[in-house]
Amino acid sequence: MLYLTKDMLPVFVPLGVVGFYRYLWFVIKLLAYFFYRPMMPKENPTYKAEYDVTIIVPTIDAGEEFKEAAHSWLVNNPKEIIIITETKMREPLQELANSVDPTRIRVLTVPKANKRLQMVEGIRNTTSEIIVFADDDAIWPPTCLEYILACFEDPNMGGVGTSQTVKSVGRFQTVWEVLAGFRLTIRNIEIAASTHIDGGVCCLSGRTAAYRTCILQDPQFQYEFTHDFWLGKYPLNSGDDKFLTRWMVFHGWNTYVQICKEAELLSTFKNNWRFVKQVLRWTRNTWRSDFRSLFMERRIWSRHPYVAFTMVDKIFNPITLLSGPISVLVMACEGKFHLPVWDIVISYVVWLMMTRIVKLLPHLFKRPQDLIWVPAFLIFGYYFAIMKIYALFTLHEVGWGTRAGIDQTPAELAQEKEKLALEQQQGQAEKRSYDANNTNNNAATQAALAAAAAAATHYEQQQQQDQGLRAPYGSANHRPESPGSADLIQHFSRQQEQLRQQQQQQKQKQQQQSGRRLTNVDEMHEIDVDGEDPDVYEYSQDDELAQYFAQSDAALADMYATNDASYGQYYEDDDSGPASYANRMSTASGYGTQGRSNNNNNNNPRGYM
Repeated sequence: MLYLTKDMLPVFVPLGVVGFYRYLWFVIKLLAYFFYRPMMPKENPTYKAEYDVTIIVPTIDAGEEFKEAAHSWLVNNPKEIIIITETKMREPLQELANSVDPTRIRVLTVPKANKRLQMVEGIRNTTSEIIVFADDDAIWPPTCLEYILACFEDPNMGGVGTSQTVKSVGRFQTVWEVLAGFRLTIRNIEIAASTHIDGGVCCLSGRTAAYRTCILQDPQFQYEFTHDFWLGKYPLNSGDDKFLTRWMVFHGWNTYVQICKEAELLSTFKNNWRFVKQVLRWTRNTWRSDFRSLFMERRIWSRHPYVAFTMVDKIFNPITLLSGPISVLVMACEGKFHLPVWDIVISYVVWLMMTRIVKLLPHLFKRPQDLIWVPAFLIFGYYFAIMKIYALFTLHEVGWGTRAGIDQTPAELAQEKEKLALEQQQGQAEKRSYDANNTNNNAATQAALAAAAAAATHYEQQQQQDQGLRAPYGSANHRPESPGSADLIQHFSRQQEQLRQQQQQQKQKQQQQSGRRLTNVDEMHEIDVDGEDPDVYEYSQDDELAQYFAQSDAALADMYATNDASYGQYYEDDDSGPASYANRMSTASGYGTQGRSNNNNNNNPRGYM
């Protein structure tokens, strides 16, 4: 290479330094990947899947691949599987769930497709200690949950991810699926290296990731999660996994990724050009999330400096990647080489091919037949560098990109409203015409009314039956002394209980001063014979979900009435840092205080909710 570039050493020496840095950086990641070790399950684990795991699957268009995925989840023996879809898709999703296992899979709905709202709906209906989010096509090995739960033996652990590989849609993988496989191989190396070096990770992939329920059922999290805006005006629906990962880092929770066969999931990718649109959406989410982590929240610098450096490296990666070929092409066109142009181009392409093969060796050992697609990966790499620059200047585009009916633009929403208004007008006109033509047909009208009444009665009976069928979900496989929930809920209700006692004492003082006695029924209901206020929710171990939401609603009302809540303020003042937040969560959940400093809850004027 020195012989080929000796005419332009002042240009190629800086490029050579950049290249040396790139490959040194790759060698460091590769070494850390080889030294990485996953956490192994214990013989007597604290958490068991049948008691402590609920799988939440937000989806709108699950197909036959869902059956294979659901069967793989059930082999892991979770407590429950919750599917959340939009209202109009309930019937087909319910039929699909019933064909797999109607006793352990239930279907919930939200009015309109929105992944974050769907996820929150699932969170609110969870009664287990651990929540696992999964895509509707993620296929797990039989030991996946066992290895995920092993990480939660650490009381500081907030989120856990897994490694991934590609499952082909058809009989053979298309070039797009092979490219996805190449990217996943590099990603698995990167996240294993970062986990080994400083315990951090850029993103816990939403294809399968587990979190403590007590973190996600916090009302502040749910509000921030569903009110996430870019630049304060572009609502974000995708990028949920990035948000969750940042939340763990910002609030002092640890994260881990299990890179091993026992926890490696299979997932399908777009097998056509729409894969490019997927990558574009992921790239925009990465830009937004990395900017927030590095320059707005900035907690990543102190907690995971290696991960922070990788984020900075990704910012400049398109420039360093494109500088080489652009320099070669420009100088070749100007005729500044002492060798023929084709010799320069061929030598450079061969060098690039060799370096890409070295980077993909872990993948090629598993699938040597993919060697023929290395040139496509080389071309896609440069296209991806250009795409990253384009994505940087189009961060205001927040649409999903690959699913219809989600994240419509304002113009599309206006068009939809206009269409609905026109349909309503037509429906009203038809109704008036129908009523005019049937005014004299009293017998038919009475028959229709009777049929409507019968249908309403049948509907009410069906709803009562559905409610009876759903009742066992909250109580099935309930472990009375499961770690965390009971103590956490008692902690949530502490301030409410103190407020109730203060109100009761004030009422008693007022009665004593006025000498008034409770003589009528209304007053007797204000304070019962035991001195307890019946309007205050009675907390019981058997109804943990209702306990939580009674408190969360009161917490949100109190917090936003003051109109001074900001990101992270709900947990603790900035001078206390994420460690005190994690300590309160650990103490409240009954996990102990190992690895965290002791904190007095009275230091927080709001108290942790």
